[in-house]
Amino acid sequence: MKEETSRIRIKDIAQLAGVSVGTVDRVLHGRSGVSEESRKKVEDILAQLNYQPNMYASALASNKRYVFACLLPLHAPEDYWAFVVNGMKQAVAAFSDFNVSLMIEYYDQYESGSFGAAGNKLLEANPDGFILAPALKEETALLTSALKEKSIPYVFIDFNIPELAPLAFYGQHAGQSGCFAARMMRMLMGGQTELVIFRLINEGRLGSNQQQIREEGFCSYMQEHCPEVKMWKLDLHAKHPEEAESLLDAFFAAHPQVTCGIAFNSKAYVIGEYMQKQQRTDFRLMGYDLLERNEVCLRNGSVDFIIAQQPTVQGYSSVECLCKHLVLRKKVKESNYMPINLLTVENMDFYLDAHGNND
Repeated sequence: MKEETSRIRIKDIAQLAGVSVGTVDRVLHGRSGVSEESRKKVEDILAQLNYQPNMYASALASNKRYVFACLLPLHAPEDYWAFVVNGMKQAVAAFSDFNVSLMIEYYDQYESGSFGAAGNKLLEANPDGFILAPALKEETALLTSALKEKSIPYVFIDFNIPELAPLAFYGQHAGQSGCFAARMMRMLMGGQTELVIFRLINEGRLGSNQQQIREEGFCSYMQEHCPEVKMWKLDLHAKHPEEAESLLDAFFAAHPQVTCGIAFNSKAYVIGEYMQKQQRTDFRLMGYDLLERNEVCLRNGSVDFIIAQQPTVQGYSSVECLCKHLVLRKKVKESNYMPINLLTVENMDFYLDAHGNND
């Protein structure tokens, strides 16, 4: 049967349904301009014949060009987001037959209005699809509303806001990740009753939604299971890294009894390198993302655990998702959660070998 249906032509379907070839073509490609009666006739015939159009061949034949807009946080070349971009570029190369290209704009996570300005710049280009790392919900909602008006599908990466209805999401479950970190920290503390949360901020603003939700999940778990634990918070200045050492000096001078801590961002190496400089080996530290400097800290023992989330895979998958949806007309999975990988010096190399990059 499969061999027979593969030879069915659009002309044959049109004849059986009693409609024009153009009507069948519009139904197959999900285009407008077809009455409900005609659409139903065509769909009934397609169902009877179990017709499977070769969308790959159709996409190649169309020679259409697809532009995907990407809105990501501003970052240094060695930071987490560089791996996301690398994954996106790998996907563009993999799907080069479909004439896919990327437009990337960056926004300052710590500056109000930066997200909207960069997003509007991308909107002016009328891209076919959109990939974005959400900022604050209100800012993100303004952009997604404009995307809906233009019928541009959008994919969220790193953090999800389900009520804004993205086509798909790729990233960790932030709340569960925070709870997982708390469970590990509980064991790492070994009976200690105080810990410190290192936060990266600028003028009171956290750099990402992920940080906030991870922290909330962590604190919720600790309060439920370890209510006796005192949790201090130390804010480090995102745009003034030169101040970190003096802030850490002041905190540990005031709290010498604190020997456990966690950073919910990718900058655990700031604390790890500080401990290395101070020649402290008694401090237990957890962080996120296997950047090169975090890797070094894992190897020298100044960081105990790193939670990784495969940013290269996230970047690749987000582009692949739009290709499947727009080019191949395939249904895509809405929620795509990355595994919560706990890395130590013992298993880090296996992870690196498996993923071919630093995270």
